[in-house]
Formats: sequence, C-alpha cells, structure tokens
Amino acid sequence: MSDEIKKPYRAIRTRTAGRGIADKVREIIQPTADELGYYLWNVEYVKEGADFVLRVTIDRFDTEEGITIDDCEAMSRAIDPILDEHDPIPDQYLLEVSSPGIERELTRDDHFDLCVGEKVEVRLFAPVDGSRVWVGILGERDAEGSIPVETAGVTRLFPKATVSKVRTVFDF
Repeated sequence: MSDEIKKPYRAIRTRTAGRGIADKVREIIQPTADELGYYLWNVEYVKEGADFVLRVTIDRFDTEEGITIDDCEAMSRAIDPILDEHDPIPDQYLLEVSSPGIERELTRDDHFDLCVGEKVEVRLFAPVDGSRVWVGILGERDAEGSIPVETAGVTRLFPKATVSKVRTVFDF
C-alpha cells in the first residue's frame, strides 16, 4: 500500500476513532476526577502534527483560585496508572491535563447549565439578522436544547444546529 493511501486512511480513522476513545477515557477516569474533587470539563483525543494527544481538562468550583498546576499534576499522576491498566488508546500519545481557562468553550449540555448567567459569545454557521457573532448573557436552555442569549434587552434563541461555537467571555 502506498503512503498516499495510508495517510488519508489514518486521518479518517483518527477523526472518527478520536471521539470514541475520548468517551471511553472519560468513562474510565470520571470516578478519579470525582474522588479528587475535580469537575471533568472535557476529554479530547486528537492528532497534532506527528503526535497523538490525550487532553484532559478539569475544573473545580469549591475555590475561587480554580485549577492550579498542582491540581493538574495530581490529576495526571492519578489517571496515568489507570490509563495504563485499561489501555484504551492503541497509539502512543502525550497526556495533557489542564484548566479550561477563564474563556472556555461550551460543548456539552452540562457546560451550558453551569454557565447560565455568564457572558458568552455565540458563533453561528450562517448570519441571523446580519450577524454571525452574538455576545450576551446565557440563559437556561429550552426543552429543544436551543441556546438563549440576552443581548441589548432581547433574548434570542439559537437552535444548536445553527451554532458553530459558544465560549464564555471575560471582560478584562
């Protein structure tokens, strides 16, 4: 098999397998995050350049300090032997444990629930009333899962299928 055929196959395999691997890793490490008092914000398995990266993002809500480097190190040390034991990843990979940061992407339903009342930026696939970017205060999702954002005194509902990205916004 030539290299030209192998490379596209690997890229497709990585994209589709990455989500399944991330879900499996989340399932494996969730009890450890809970035990250590961390909220498991996100788990990603991606290929960056020549490397595969398992990125684990944690948060904590019991302190104003948030996540420190010591927290990242504690989580890394705790999950490393668990990942070795379960061996859910077929490739060699780099393990990164970090904080989601002050401006964080909201991707899961629980992210939206946790960030109600915060300032967010919503990016849309197509413009609504002439704009693809809306900034406002995040409201509670409706039964269909639409994302409500109050901007200039008006609440707009953005169906999830129309939204490309949502992140919190911090005014420095």
